[in-house]
Amino acid sequence: MKSSFEDIFSRNELFWGKEKQKLLAGKHIAVYGLGGVGGFCVETLARAGIGELTIVDFDKVSSSNINRQIVALHSTVGQSKAELFAARLRDINPEIKINVVDDFYTEKLQLPQNIDYVADAIDTMRSKIALLENCFTNEIPVISSMGAGNRLDPTKLYICDIKDIKNKNAPFISNILYQLKKRGIESGITVVASSEKPFCTEKISGEEKVYTKSGEEIIFSKITPASTPFVASCAGIFMAYYIVKEIIDKGE
Repeated sequence: MKSSFEDIFSRNELFWGKEKQKLLAGKHIAVYGLGGVGGFCVETLARAGIGELTIVDFDKVSSSNINRQIVALHSTVGQSKAELFAARLRDINPEIKINVVDDFYTEKLQLPQNIDYVADAIDTMRSKIALLENCFTNEIPVISSMGAGNRLDPTKLYICDIKDIKNKNAPFISNILYQLKKRGIESGITVVASSEKPFCTEKISGEEKVYTKSGEEIIFSKITPASTPFVASCAGIFMAYYIVKEIIDKGE
């Protein structure tokens, strides 16, 4: 009789085999941002059989998340996304190791030790740039979501190096590329991007204030994008696919 672990990943093994499944079980991935993109990414990584996940998000579920985020339900509004995902991922795989970081990412928040890959699904520009620079400087493989908001068509998503992004004029992307270029980073980061022109019927912006666990006060301008159920979820699955394929192909 198969053990629970063998059974839940048996369909994976029919495709990539038992040895690759064991390889995935020995990997540690960190996912930053657990919204529409990061939530589907981290869930897919768990279902692929990744053995250790560090999940990072400071936010709580709001009713506006329900249209696109896995853990967002009427019953979970007001609860920590990181804690909700920790419980959900353990329910998927009771043997998984989950490290919960219920905090806002800044350059002061150190990357986990012995990390194999980073998935960046942060939607705050300052934090996103800091994370990508940190990964690049420390030679940690990273894949980043570049613009799932204000889009409808998931078939327009593609994976490429940051230098090969097609729609560089979208404001969110152009600002990130500009800031990374100032730091000497113009290539060497994998991204999931969209060739679809961003669209929103109304521009909503405001100022947000958060406090990190270390007591640091962070104030930033926030633009609320349009977000459909389709693109963010697929972008997250693309990210998870790329990470798993990289691990399997390298076979290390």
